[in-house]
Order: sequence, then structure tokens, then C-alpha cells
Amino acid sequence: MLNKNVVNFIGCDAEYDESSVVLFGVPFDSTTSFRPGARFGPSAARNESYGIETYSPYLDEELTDFKVFDSGDLELPIGDSRMVLDMIEEREKAILDSSKLPFMVGGEHLVTLGAIRAVAAKYPDVNIIHFDAHADLRQDYLGVELSHACVMRRASELLGKGRIYQFGIRSGDKSEFVRDDDDKKRIVTTRFGFEGLDNTVKELAGKPVYFSLDLDILDPSILPGTGTPEAGGVGFIVLLRAIETIFAGNAEIVGMDVCELAPNLDPSGVSTAVTCKLIREMLLGYLSKNK
Repeated sequence: MLNKNVVNFIGCDAEYDESSVVLFGVPFDSTTSFRPGARFGPSAARNESYGIETYSPYLDEELTDFKVFDSGDLELPIGDSRMVLDMIEEREKAILDSSKLPFMVGGEHLVTLGAIRAVAAKYPDVNIIHFDAHADLRQDYLGVELSHACVMRRASELLGKGRIYQFGIRSGDKSEFVRDDDDKKRIVTTRFGFEGLDNTVKELAGKPVYFSLDLDILDPSILPGTGTPEAGGVGFIVLLRAIETIFAGNAEIVGMDVCELAPNLDPSGVSTAVTCKLIREMLLGYLSKNK
């Protein structure tokens, strides 16, 4: 059994055995391609969460009405990506084996691959809903295949065709956008927004789904504290409604993550506050659906 962290995300102070959701942080940003700092995201979100309320007026739900356990951050060998992914997979597997939902807070987006490996081992037919500014579909980045710029390419190789649905994508190498028909069937990419998300959620009804949120899907005027900000992103309420769409459907959410907060890049603290609110809404979206 995991031990409770000393400082918990607000409202997430239940005991492990009684909790249905387990939070854990992954302070890793060793493959960040532009501005580092995402390793500080998990602890910043946890510490600054006390600036928000446990009650969501959007969902009319109270976080303290549910049981969530915060296991703190993994202690990582920052320079070894393979070992880090193994450690994430081990933690994700332990949570899944306890019949609880793992909720990972990154860290850069490569960390999602470790979680997907564990989820795919338990749910071989798992699908991914991926919100991001970047496609993350490169074969390699400067010769490195285990990079945050390649994470969804690695995930697609693990899962096979037609299992990844991307939304909000507005940046990438030309090869990530101009793909052959076979590759388009492997990964469904929606540019700029959430068109077709409701149909995707309906299509995935009854199927296991992993939901990965890269915070740079938001416009940098809203969340500048991220490693690779991209102009032209969505607004907070638009993103919130898209998240609500996922939980309003009948897909079986089996894992979630929020990645790419770099709090050191936004001294105002607004990016961290936005992240905390999104974590709360994702937690309550899942918990209220699975009362």
C-alpha cells in the first residue's frame, strides 16, 4: 500500500484503501525541447491548490464528498528516461491492481508513455483521448525516440491502429500533419479545436479510455507557464466544456493525466492556478460520474 503524502492536493486527503482515485506526481522534464521547468509542475499544483475551493460551481459537486488519495511525487533518476518510464509504469500498475483510477500529474508529456504501458497491459483494447497543441507524432526528435515530441507515436506503436484521438492540435512538423491514409487511420487528428469530440465519445461508449491533457492546448494568454507555448489555443471555458463532454459520455475512463505545467515560467502564478482548477474539474467529472 502507498503512503499518504505530507502535503496533499486540496480535498485529496483520504486513506488509500478507502479511495477510488489515486494522484501521483512525476517531476520529469529531461526531454523538454524548448523551455524546461515541467519537473516543478506537480509540487506547484499541490502546494498552490489551496488557492482554489473544493467546490465546483460548474458541476455543483464538492471534492470532499469523495475519497481521493494523494501519494505525492515519484523520486526519479532525472537523467534516465527509460528508468523513469519503468517507475511510472510500476506505480500506475500498482494503482490499477488495487482497482483504483490512477491520476498522474506531470512533468513533460513523455511521462504519459509509462502510464499507457501499464494501462494497456490491463486493458489491451484501451483508447486514448489526447488534448494538446502538439501532435507528438515524430519518429524521433534530434535522434531521440523517447521524447515528449514523440510520445503519441510511441503510444500508437503500442496500441495499434485507430486507438488515438487527438484534439486541439495546431503545431508540429509537416510530416505530422501530411500523413498517408494508413497513418491517418492509426491516429485521428483534429486540428485547432474539439470538432467531432461528441461523436468520438459516443463511438467509445463502453470502451476503456485513457485521457491525457497537455496544458499547452490552452492559449498562452491563459496559461503561459508551459515549456512550448503555441499561440491560437482554446480558452478555459471551451476546454472545460470539452472535458465535461468526455465525462458525460459512457466511455470507461481507466486513467488520466495532466502534463506540461512549468510554473517557473509564469511568476504570476496564474498558470498554476488554472492547472489546479482543471485537476479539480477532472477529478469531479470522473467521481460524480462513478458515484
